[in-house]
Amino acid sequence: MPSSDRNRAPMNQPAEKPKIPDKLFFKIGEVAAIADTKPHVLRYWETEFGILRPVKNVSGQRVYRRRDVEVVLEIKRLLHLERFTIAGAKKRLGGRRSVKTEVSVVEEKPALSPAPDSTAGSEETEKFQGLLSELEKGLREILSVLDETDRQLEGR
Repeated sequence: MPSSDRNRAPMNQPAEKPKIPDKLFFKIGEVAAIADTKPHVLRYWETEFGILRPVKNVSGQRVYRRRDVEVVLEIKRLLHLERFTIAGAKKRLGGRRSVKTEVSVVEEKPALSPAPDSTAGSEETEKFQGLLSELEKGLREILSVLDETDRQLEGR
């Protein structure tokens, strides 16, 4: 069996799973702190792992989504705890969908249809209100990232 496929036993101490703050977007320094690694390591992993593709804002700064942070933590677990090589970790992660695929799947979901009775209608309304609340929260985070970028550009 090639060494890249070998899954060695984890190190003696089980690592606690880092807590990801409840927000939608993260800067590279925040992700590095969560994963307890350096920003240059994250940039390197972006070149090696196609599944890790943070977007860049107008000023060129990386903006990681929650899913990206989860991928970073999984890459770190595979490389550091499970002792996979880069090639082995790529193979293990190879079965996962890329971000583009996940987005297209979300866009293909059918729209919610009106409920036939009033009880289901109120449940449907509650679902919509919850979704709208989450959407509003995400949009406010985007707005704050854009405002910060504007402030940085004005300071130049």
